Amino acid sequence: MPVETHPYDSAEHLRTPEHIAAYLDAVLEENDPALLAHALGVVARAKGMTEVAEAAGRSRAQLYRSLSEGGNPQLETVMSVLNALGFRLSVQPAERSEPEAA
Repeated sequence: MPVETHPYDSAEHLRTPEHIAAYLDAVLEENDPALLAHALGVVARAKGMTEVAEAAGRSRAQLYRSLSEGGNPQLETVMSVLNALGFRLSVQPAERSEPEAA
């Protein structure tokens, strides 16, 4: 009897703001803009792309395009999507392996 498999979809597991924040934080650690765009798309799908697009002041199609695998959203789009999702970017010092020069 063959085993039935289903594609894994991260959006199905992002139910709470804490889960979403942890997911986005892990993605940001990778320092990969394309991965961030993809992750924002996953989170937007989890929350409802139409509602996120409306709150971000974008069309649904524009948001799908910007946050797709080949998309390259502008910082303004990233910020508006994060705001629509109820999140914001913050900055903290990167951990360094070398001691700082005095």
